[in-house]
Amino acid sequence: MMKKYLLLVFSLVFGISQSQIIRKYSNEFLNIGAGARGLAMGGAVISNQDDVYSPMWNPAGLMAVERDWQGAAMHAEYFESIAKYDYLAYAKVLEEGVFGVSVVRLGVDNILNTTQLIDTEGNIDYDKITKFSQSDYAAILSYAFNPAGNTKLDVGINAKIVYRNVGKFANGYGFGFDIGAIYKMDNGYKIGAMLRDATTTVNFWSVNQKELSTIVDGEEFNPAPKDKMELTMPKLNAGVSKVFEINSSVYVLPEAGINVDFAKTAALLSTDFASITPYAGAELGYQKMIFVRLGVNRFQSITDIEDLKRKVSFQPSAGIGIKYRGLTLDYAITNSGIGGSNFYSNFFSLKLDMGQFRND
Repeated sequence: MMKKYLLLVFSLVFGISQSQIIRKYSNEFLNIGAGARGLAMGGAVISNQDDVYSPMWNPAGLMAVERDWQGAAMHAEYFESIAKYDYLAYAKVLEEGVFGVSVVRLGVDNILNTTQLIDTEGNIDYDKITKFSQSDYAAILSYAFNPAGNTKLDVGINAKIVYRNVGKFANGYGFGFDIGAIYKMDNGYKIGAMLRDATTTVNFWSVNQKELSTIVDGEEFNPAPKDKMELTMPKLNAGVSKVFEINSSVYVLPEAGINVDFAKTAALLSTDFASITPYAGAELGYQKMIFVRLGVNRFQSITDIEDLKRKVSFQPSAGIGIKYRGLTLDYAITNSGIGGSNFYSNFFSLKLDMGQFRND
C-alpha cells in the first residue's frame, strides 16, 4: 500500500512539474533551521543533531531522543527586528521510533500598502496608504525509526503543511515531504544526509485581484501572476562528524559537509543541473554543561555594485550554550553574509528534556 501511495505522489508531482512554475527560493523560510546550537554551527549538524530540533536539520536525529519527551522553543529577529522567526516543537518516544511535531512562523509586520496611493485619474492620495503583514507558517509531523531493527541506521521522515499569507492580497497552501538518514560507523564517525522536499513541495496560490490591481488612466498595474501553482525543488544536505575527546571533561565535535541545490544559483560551484556549497562547524563542550560553537556556511559568488568585481561572500556564525539537568539554553549570532551585508541576527532557543529531569 505504501509503495502504491509513493508511486502516486511521484507521478502527480512529475506531471504537474511539466507545466507549472518552479521557483529557486520557494518556501525558503523552512531552510533557515531551528535551534541556536545548529545555527551557531553554521548548519553543521546534519549528522549530529540529536534532539527535538532535529526535524529542521535531519529528522533521523530524533532517534537520539531515548526517554520520555522533549519540548523546545526558539525566537529570532532578522534585519534589525524587521522580520521575526519563531519555532515550537515537541518530540515523544514511542514503543518503536520517535514522533515529533513542529510549528514554524516567519513574519514581517507593518509593511506599507501603496497599491491605492494613486487613484484612477492619476492623483496621489497619501491617506490611502495602509499597512499589512506577510507571514509564512508550517506544521511539520516527523517520525524516526530504525529500519529492520538496524540500530546503526536511523531514518526520519517529515510531512509538511505550509500556509503563506500576503495580507489581503494573496494566500497559498502547500504540502511536501523530507527524508533523512544517519549512519553510525564503528570508528565513531557519523554520516548524515537529508533530502528536503523529496517529492517537491507543491504550493497552491489564491490571489485577490481586486485588492492587488490598480488602474490609472485606463492602464492596469500590479496584474495578478498567471501561475497559481509553484513547486519547491529538492535540496540535499550531507555531512560527516565525529566526537573527539580531549580529556574526561572536554570534547570537540566538528562536522563538514555540502549543501546541494538542484538548480543554478550563485554558489561557488554551479551548473544548470546542481549548485554545491560547502559548510563546516564545530562544538567545544565542557562536562556536557557549557558549550562554545563556531560555523561557516552559504559561500556565494557575488558582484560588488560599486566596482562590479566578483567576490566571495559567506555567512559566519558563533554561539554559546549552557545546560543544567534537562534544561538547555542556547544563543547564536550570525551575519547574513560577509562581503554582501552587515546585518546580524540573534537567536535564542530553549530545550526541555523531561527524560533527564525524571531520571537524574
